[in-house]
Amino acid sequence: MMYVSTRGAAPKADFEEALLAGLAPDGGLYMPETWPQLSSLPASPTGAYAAAAAHVMTPYMGGNPGEAELFALVSDAYERFADPDTAPLKTIGLDLYLLELFHGPTLAFKDFAMQVLSRLMERALKRRGQRTTIVGATSGDTGAAAVEAFRGRDDIELFILYPHGRISDVQRKQMTTATEDNIHAIAIEGTFDDTQAIVKALFGDAEFRTRHALSAINSINWARIVAQTVYYYTAAAKLGTACHPSFSVPTGNFGDIFAGFASSLMGLSMGRLVIATNENDILARTLETGRYEPKGVVPTDSPSMDIQISSNFERLLFEESGRDADLVNRAMADLKAKGHFDLPPATLARIRERFTAWRVTRDEAADATRALFNETGMIIDPHTAVGVVAGKREQERSGGSMVVLSTAHPAKFPEAVTRATGRAADIPERLVERLQGRERLQILPNSAAAVADVIARHAANRPQA
Repeated sequence: MMYVSTRGAAPKADFEEALLAGLAPDGGLYMPETWPQLSSLPASPTGAYAAAAAHVMTPYMGGNPGEAELFALVSDAYERFADPDTAPLKTIGLDLYLLELFHGPTLAFKDFAMQVLSRLMERALKRRGQRTTIVGATSGDTGAAAVEAFRGRDDIELFILYPHGRISDVQRKQMTTATEDNIHAIAIEGTFDDTQAIVKALFGDAEFRTRHALSAINSINWARIVAQTVYYYTAAAKLGTACHPSFSVPTGNFGDIFAGFASSLMGLSMGRLVIATNENDILARTLETGRYEPKGVVPTDSPSMDIQISSNFERLLFEESGRDADLVNRAMADLKAKGHFDLPPATLARIRERFTAWRVTRDEAADATRALFNETGMIIDPHTAVGVVAGKREQERSGGSMVVLSTAHPAKFPEAVTRATGRAADIPERLVERLQGRERLQILPNSAAAVADVIARHAANRPQA
């Protein structure tokens, strides 16, 4: 299995090379040269999530690691998940289900990929006798998951950028209370899109990238996508091979829903992929008009979706244009020069065949949270609520079974949950410890140069082996 860049100018890479690089040298995103085929999971004991993960992910590894070693690695990665089923599926209505993805150590779906990613990267670095500097941008949950996954790991320095004052207190403290010296939380005076632009600028500086051995852990890293394909398979298996469920996915950077798309390309039979978006509705507007045009970011109760630049949409554009790297390059150039790009009609038509997008307002999400609590006693977080509203709309239009990805524990967003339901969610013990720790962070201006200076100073002061 080899990997190619969405922009067509980078050399092919094997899995380990793509894993450690994160972003291709030409600025594109890595994609598998071909799609392995796996229509369903083999029979396995209930709750055997690690076995499913090893089976689904192995074809992407090119034998490094093999399935037996990968099984041991993912078993270790998921050992601390609180639910024995790892990704349990709960019924909340007629043919309507919640796929709970928040039982990991930081109470968000990002743990599924990040816990595996950290172990794969540490393995690769030890094999090569190398170290790396990870730079990541987060709208909340990615940073918390990365800090938990990489804290104290040998040969890895982690710098996490987040928008100052634009994430929940819980999300911030999950990043800033880590005590390990290899963890650095940086608050940027700007939006998530600004933090993401800084990361891309640092990777775009070839000399800086090489000198500090930069690596990415955002969903631009293909290994993140691969790990997230697994729970689409396990959910479908629980519903039965004849069900062909649709999936409603709270969507920001487009990585989680692209994992569902990847699963369909591998042969998993499903219905629609529903892009559930809040007021930051660039993807809903794109599917409606054919024009991808970012606007100002609007703060909402679902901050992990407060994004206007959905990086993984580039992967979709590449695949649904017939892997036309020239088209992707023109689109990215137009986005930079004009502030937008237009999808070719044929590409837009192909996207619409698989995807539906719904815009959900803050009040609509709160109403859905309140209604589900009153009906079932279940409490959901604001991102999941957006997914529930969008999923129900699509289900009313198209019928069939609908699986909503429940992406975060409600305890991470106590203010929004309390406003909607009149009570706060119970706080898991593993979160209480994080909330009580002393915070360590730096606040920096919206400047790639300022972040680069911090990284360089830490590298200069690092003890030599």
